[in-house]
Amino acid sequence: MNSKNFTKIICTAAVAAALTFGGCGGLADNDGSDENKSAGDKATTVTQTSHTEAAPKTPNQPESSAKLSDARNTPAVRVARTVGPAVVGITNKAVAHDIFNRAFETEGVGSGVIFKSDGYIITNNHVIAGAKEIIVSLSDGNSVNGTIIGTDEMTDIAVVKVDAKDLPVAELGDSDEVVVGEPAIAIGNPMGLEFQGSVTVGVISALNRTLDLNDRRVKLFQTDAPISPGNSGGALVNADGEVIGINSIKLATNGVEGMGFAIPINTVKTIVAELMDKGYVARPYLGVTIFDKPTAARYGYQLSIEKGVYVFQVAIDSPAGRANFQRGDIILSIDGKEVNSVADVRNEVAAHKVGDKVKVLCDRDGKQETVEVTLEEMPQPSNQ
Repeated sequence: MNSKNFTKIICTAAVAAALTFGGCGGLADNDGSDENKSAGDKATTVTQTSHTEAAPKTPNQPESSAKLSDARNTPAVRVARTVGPAVVGITNKAVAHDIFNRAFETEGVGSGVIFKSDGYIITNNHVIAGAKEIIVSLSDGNSVNGTIIGTDEMTDIAVVKVDAKDLPVAELGDSDEVVVGEPAIAIGNPMGLEFQGSVTVGVISALNRTLDLNDRRVKLFQTDAPISPGNSGGALVNADGEVIGINSIKLATNGVEGMGFAIPINTVKTIVAELMDKGYVARPYLGVTIFDKPTAARYGYQLSIEKGVYVFQVAIDSPAGRANFQRGDIILSIDGKEVNSVADVRNEVAAHKVGDKVKVLCDRDGKQETVEVTLEEMPQPSNQ
């Protein structure tokens, strides 16, 4: 290792603000900084909220059959009637350990959206992460066990299946048609099943908000429709009753209100299709552990490079290993696009498909060289 580029130091971190997952969560991402694994917090920290304690199920009160005037029959009312029955509660029963390594059961509640009448449900990955048992609470008051069909940590999407038929289904819209300022209606279970099926109303505040979540750059809808812990995995719906997003996170810091975020439904559709097909999403990878300056500092190192990212480790049986990458190399660009952060590298690799060849410009001991790398499918965890 080049000592002038990489020096051990002692550091501390200050958290200025926090992005909070709106669902139950409670199981934090593993630390790490390889390009297919989370590398920790950035200046804006992403944390999952602690598990919301589940409350006894209280079925929704029957709606009035009285005819509403046009003034009262608002889009929110119509959405509550048509989409509300397709939004479910998801209770995640998991096992955690205390400081003495004693196991105890935890329980958290999130939301989900039925998209197929034979029991297929979209939710957030962090809602069901680490689950020992999943219980799905339907809008009719019944509760059934759920099984995980597939998960994708990178986009925070998961598919759950229940053994049921003829369930109410939400219509999935086209998120590419969404415009800023149009009504946005959120349906979910804020703070647990005691408040199941809550409806909140706002607008689409912004499109394509780019957020760096644990060194993963994602594009989300921003809305001021109130989203609280327990809403994760629930529906964000337009005035026509079409689901345009899956509620995921909110900005949680003093003095900030009305900043919730949802995953655009077109992104969700693509991910769900792969999860239904093979249980995971096939993505290309390089096979390197990389550091930029902020990432290095979090692990107690000082990185003195002006451009690029530092290659800290290379997996031998990987595309980078086969291309003879070495520890100490500095990756400057991929296919001509500069990369100066962990997120830059991940985004450039993710923009390609498995089997694509990319040209990687590296600096090794002061000499620049372009290496062609054939991207391969990212290995899946052994438990999948």
